[in-house]
Amino acid sequence: MINERLLDKILKKVEKPGRYVGREINSIHKDITDETIRFAFAFPDIYDVGMSHLGLHIIYNLLNQKDHIYCERVFAPWIDMEKQMRDNDIFLYSLESRTAINNFDFIGFTLQYEMSYTNIINMLDLGDIPILSKDRTLDDPFVIAGGPCAYNPEPLADVVDIFVIGDGEDVTLEILDKYKMWKDKGLEREKFLEEIVDIRGVYIPSFYEVTYNDDGTIEGMHPKKEKYPRIIKKRIVKDLDAAYFPDKIIVPNISIVHDRIMLEIFRGCTRGCRFCQAGMLYRPVRERSIDTLLKYADSLVKSTGYEEISLSSLSTGDYSHINQLAIELIDRFKEKGIGLSLPSLRLDSFSFEIIEEIQKVRKTGLTFAPEAGTQRLRDVINKGIVEDDIINSVTEAFERGWSTVKLYFMMGLPTETDKDIMGIKELAYKVKDIFFNMPKEKRRGNLKVTTSVSCFVPKPFTPFQWHPQDSIEDFYKKQDMLKKEIRDRKVTLNTHDPRLSFIEAVFARGDRRLCKAIISAWKKGCKFDGWSDLFKYESWLKSFEENDVNPHFYANRIRDYEEKLPWDFIDAGVTKKYLIKENKNAEKGQTTKDCRNGCTGCGVSNIVPGGKC
Repeated sequence: MINERLLDKILKKVEKPGRYVGREINSIHKDITDETIRFAFAFPDIYDVGMSHLGLHIIYNLLNQKDHIYCERVFAPWIDMEKQMRDNDIFLYSLESRTAINNFDFIGFTLQYEMSYTNIINMLDLGDIPILSKDRTLDDPFVIAGGPCAYNPEPLADVVDIFVIGDGEDVTLEILDKYKMWKDKGLEREKFLEEIVDIRGVYIPSFYEVTYNDDGTIEGMHPKKEKYPRIIKKRIVKDLDAAYFPDKIIVPNISIVHDRIMLEIFRGCTRGCRFCQAGMLYRPVRERSIDTLLKYADSLVKSTGYEEISLSSLSTGDYSHINQLAIELIDRFKEKGIGLSLPSLRLDSFSFEIIEEIQKVRKTGLTFAPEAGTQRLRDVINKGIVEDDIINSVTEAFERGWSTVKLYFMMGLPTETDKDIMGIKELAYKVKDIFFNMPKEKRRGNLKVTTSVSCFVPKPFTPFQWHPQDSIEDFYKKQDMLKKEIRDRKVTLNTHDPRLSFIEAVFARGDRRLCKAIISAWKKGCKFDGWSDLFKYESWLKSFEENDVNPHFYANRIRDYEEKLPWDFIDAGVTKKYLIKENKNAEKGQTTKDCRNGCTGCGVSNIVPGGKC
């Protein structure tokens, strides 16, 4: 354990000490014996963000169901706390037992965002754990990582010992079972990795070599031994209704980003938006039944005291029984003042009657995501909505009393023109006009239209994975166009930093040659790169230069279909052939139907146990 007295002393000097003390309601504390497998679930951002992540609560409670496994939590300390820890020689520690993380068997990172990579390096360093996997010994933990960014694991190939590709529940337990047997035998580290290399969903980067062509593209990825798998298939929890879900979650002592119950109603998405990585990665769709969800809702309300339930999924309105579920949850909990929130709603997939019922408990603004300003570009990205969907939804919202609307768009999408950029402004102004064209006596509230425009980042396993990202200069030019045109106090324009999106694009489609640049950037003080006020763009450029990395090679270069991509050794279910077909459909402006209305042949059924989605 760390020095408790010293910790108490430094906690008085930092912002939000509640981030670092643990002992919250429903946190789990166990006796530790020689038989205990110790797993630190590491979230590479601050407590406030990490505790809002549903995956943390699932894995934490799942592992702790096993008597011989003790899962604890660790988060990235904020800048002030890190300084105190380094000044006072306090290693990064777990919240439950306050043990330095270098005493654990596993450090398990979740990779939700490419811009958290320097935080992973920083957390290992704070925990006195060698940063590179090749430098770790029997005395060091295994570093394991999963999550959406693990679908292109290569930028962290030199750091992470074990990647988990796909749903993490079953495969993590299988790895820990193998670990127990290996630990009893007292063999070297590599033997353990060889024990698990054949488990479906496991990728051991140190077991592979990558060769390159003269032009810098990948020539091939080669297993160091014939027995290592050439293709890594993702793991799928086929029956989500029967899969583990916690009936209690930790209730933080301080406010966090999403301070509420998160009820996962289904995984996957059938819509096929061509820019959306999650929509491709999490296929096939798997739903939980209403009875199961109501049972979990009852348990979670009793065990947490939360006053809000959020229905979690990629597209909540697409749940087969969304109206029935919402009504039953409202009826069951409204007398207790427990509200319901439905994030991730599509414009064409919800009933305003349901939304109105929900708002009787707690009123919030409405958020719509047209993504593109013109119908042509919405067809290119296969958004699957037309302008009438937007106009009709907004009109009904205003007629029912809403006056605050958020609109989300992207810029830099493939085939985009200036007309598409101006379409963002025109759509925002149409929304404003709908409100003011209503009779004055029918208008309620003070209109506020917030238009947020992010920079498109091409991601692996999407039909747009071959497209170059716009240059930073092009993004600024497009942002300036909008800023000059949107001059209305009722319409607010928010834009993202193109430099940050550029670095994100480098790592989203990067390879293992980038790892040195990540470590170099961290040595120059880069951390919390997703936090705009801490982002050090010049340090990143210098790190690339010092390591002979051309970031534009990764972010701004068009790739042809024949090129070997860094993530081609992963079978995510959706085939390359399908992604190429979808990219060609995008170029022609042709849409593809929702696969709930008939199979579109994406290929995921080939890797689903049983062969059916």
